[in-house]
Amino acid sequence: MDDRELLDSRDGDRRRVRRIAAEFFEGFEAVAQIPSPAVSMFGSARVSEGHFAYDFARATARAFAEAGWSVVTGGGPGVMEAANRGAKEGGGISVGFNIDLPHEQYANPYLDLEVTFAHFYARKTMFVKSAEAFVIFPGGFGTLDELFESLTLIQTGKILDFPVVLVGSRYWGGLLKWIRERPLKEGIVSPDDVELLYLTDDPDEAVRTVIERHAARTGVSPASPEKADAE
Repeated sequence: MDDRELLDSRDGDRRRVRRIAAEFFEGFEAVAQIPSPAVSMFGSARVSEGHFAYDFARATARAFAEAGWSVVTGGGPGVMEAANRGAKEGGGISVGFNIDLPHEQYANPYLDLEVTFAHFYARKTMFVKSAEAFVIFPGGFGTLDELFESLTLIQTGKILDFPVVLVGSRYWGGLLKWIRERPLKEGIVSPDDVELLYLTDDPDEAVRTVIERHAARTGVSPASPEKADAE
């Protein structure tokens, strides 16, 4: 590589850095508009109404909204659409941090606030920055990525210890069994790490777990749906 090629490469890197910085700035500005508290909800883009993950996500998000929580998703179809839809039905703020992909991903029609990112790492930062809990429904590699990144950030103290709730014991039960029988038994993770996860098949229990943990950590009394309506 000659000096001119090296200079062109550096100029290209500078432009990329500016574009990435602009995405972070736009994301931070969007996060600042989200009323607290907020929950980030994840799951497959490939399910539709009638699938239990879609229907449970919709019911869970509706209950969060009725309790005064904002709902944040990846802004696309499937579980993301269901959660944003439920948030709107519950009278809450519905947020979507979308990603520009060649397939599958498009903005669902239930968003009050939407930002589309080109870079996954900028987008993922906003899920964490905006949330005081994660609720995770069945999904693929992207969902697993969000799950384990959140656990790693909590385990290493990079973010506050907040609830990570898995919905769907038939889907997640095998993974939790493997974690207990392999990494935990071999001393690669600790019992406290495993205790970061909550497993349920009940949308109301998912919401109650998050609200009670949030209240215990912050000292703020949990708001019932009825109280949120009255306010």
